Amino acid sequence: MSDSTPDPFFFGYGSLVNRATHDFPNAAKARVTGWARTWKRTRLRQVAFLTAMRKDGAEIEGLIAAVPSADWAALDAREYAYDRHAVERIDHDHPAPVSVQIYATKPEHHTDGSAEHPILLSYLDTVVQGYLREFGEAGARRFFETTHGWEAPVFDDRGEPIYPRHQALSTDETLFVDDALRTLGVRRLTRL
Repeated sequence: MSDSTPDPFFFGYGSLVNRATHDFPNAAKARVTGWARTWKRTRLRQVAFLTAMRKDGAEIEGLIAAVPSADWAALDAREYAYDRHAVERIDHDHPAPVSVQIYATKPEHHTDGSAEHPILLSYLDTVVQGYLREFGEAGARRFFETTHGWEAPVFDDRGEPIYPRHQALSTDETLFVDDALRTLGVRRLTRL
């Protein structure tokens, strides 16, 4: 890739919103239109993770960041259960126009989360910490309000995190997550 070709960007809407989980440059807040965020389990993973699904009129807040020299290998490895798709409609805080891709699981490969395939609390904590840092409490509340699939239970692995990029939460962040789950009536599991 020549020096004159701008780097492509990804749009993160889950753990990639938490800058502590990656070192991709030129990160900026963004919002995509035409995509919704939901919890799904793919046949490639044991637990439920966030994915994006096309949905007219829906919006997702998140973070964009550059993929230097279009070297997608590391990010594709991290997001191995997903395919990349071009984002057509996006607003962002980056100072220049950018080409953006979003990761989404293949519909034929995913199912809803369940007690056998729950949401990991260590993953959710990491995601919400990113939203709190980028968008404040109002933005983190919007994350909970605009995410689908909360019928899946949450496995409480906070004491022994399973998610490999988990981040320790402050007391206030922990209380925020716990209160949001209570408000939504999400069932918590203490064992798999």
